[in-house]
Amino acid sequence: MSGQQRVVVVTGGGTGIGKAIAARFLTDGDTVVISGRREQVLREAAHDLQTSHGSGMVHWHVCDVGDPEQVDGLTTWLTRQVAETVDVLVNNAGGTANLRDGASTAEAARYANDTLSGNLVGTFLMVHALGPQLRRPGGRIVNLSSIAAFRGGGDIYSAAKAGVVGLTYSLAGSLGPEGVTVNAVAPGVVLGTEFFGERMTEERRERTVAQVPAGRPGHPTDIAEAVFYLASPSASYVNGEVLHVNGGWVFGR
Repeated sequence: MSGQQRVVVVTGGGTGIGKAIAARFLTDGDTVVISGRREQVLREAAHDLQTSHGSGMVHWHVCDVGDPEQVDGLTTWLTRQVAETVDVLVNNAGGTANLRDGASTAEAARYANDTLSGNLVGTFLMVHALGPQLRRPGGRIVNLSSIAAFRGGGDIYSAAKAGVVGLTYSLAGSLGPEGVTVNAVAPGVVLGTEFFGERMTEERRERTVAQVPAGRPGHPTDIAEAVFYLASPSASYVNGEVLHVNGGWVFGR
């Protein structure tokens, strides 16, 4: 354990990478708040996390990070029911849907706006709303980008995740003088999540893994450990960085 209990907020914390991140902080004895859009998923995740990683305390709250009213609701609930000060904010919520072949321009616009809202706008809104509650000095923000931001793929999704990188750089410059570090993690292919769904056929899996020098896909715990490091006192002099966790598929730049 780090020796000092922290309050950690993890968006998209009910499944996959977000749940693994929450588990890592709970194991360290921290108080963790997970948020997401699906109440039942959060309720079950919180029970599972508390049972399996019970040295800390887990709370949950429904929130679509792209909805400003829900973000404000999460902030109000958090400060009244959990703690007035937040030590770590992990902006993990995101993902993308499929745009069907032959989609209309209106459908494409909805798809683009939804993707930007969930991945980029939501990250900005969470920092805007919870920023005043971040501990100064010592607060940590870790944003989840993607390998797609650096190699393309997923059209508007890659643009949104590239935007997360730009936002991370900007926030690092503005919040750094206040004692808050802002960094990003860019995962590669991580299985054991809802991201790929039925799109990850066995053929695609083999083709994808063949491109990874490490010879294997990532696991949510690989990303959780990277996030945990960036949020730790050991990373107090790391600010405005993107940590690539992709098995060597794309080198950092």
